[in-house]
Amino acid sequence: MAAWSDGRIIEKDQPTTNTVRLRLHVDDRPHHLPGQHYILRLRAPDGYTAQRSYSLASDSDDPLLELLVERQPDGEVSEFLADVAEVGDVLELRGPIGRWFVWDTRSRVLCLVGGTGVVPAVAMARTARRLGRTDLLRIAAMGRTPDELAYAPELRRYGATLAFTRTDVGDRPAGPFTTEELGPLLEGVDLGYVCGSARFASYAEDLLVAAGLDPAAIRVERFGPTGD
Repeated sequence: MAAWSDGRIIEKDQPTTNTVRLRLHVDDRPHHLPGQHYILRLRAPDGYTAQRSYSLASDSDDPLLELLVERQPDGEVSEFLADVAEVGDVLELRGPIGRWFVWDTRSRVLCLVGGTGVVPAVAMARTARRLGRTDLLRIAAMGRTPDELAYAPELRRYGATLAFTRTDVGDRPAGPFTTEELGPLLEGVDLGYVCGSARFASYAEDLLVAAGLDPAAIRVERFGPTGD
């Protein structure tokens, strides 16, 4: 199991109203794979600790670890990171963790992701660009509006297909993805990766199956109160 280490916040910004992006320096950081995550632990002066898992947005060649934190009401970890933590602060981290949701950079895959579930898809996209394997990775990302979807500009540059449930974009009306939209994206795909809230993950998994993907070829990562 990975040991705990220290990560110093080098950059902090707010890509959307409800999220903060942290970029941290970790001494002797181990190599990580696209789709892995870190556990971040906070420690109070009285010894009380609280921890939360966050997917990595950074490629392994990035000198800094990049995490996206969604501010949750009454979320003791996310509220601290969003409202209290500052550049220069040192946080406790453990990782990288996870094998099930990792992209091997050889399989042809479709990422169907929603909300802050875009983060592992961003890591995969950055890795695909670096390795010249963008032909193997397709991304379909869904959010409420363009302003509320973190990494939306980067996903557009990558060539991802975007859907917004509250905003018309071009000739596409507001609404979730349909099987007709996903069909062409699934041609020749070996695996489907789903990441998002428990509600989104359930919808996305059913949609991929309805669009023709074998349920055994779907890997799901849920988060939130009823997720992992």
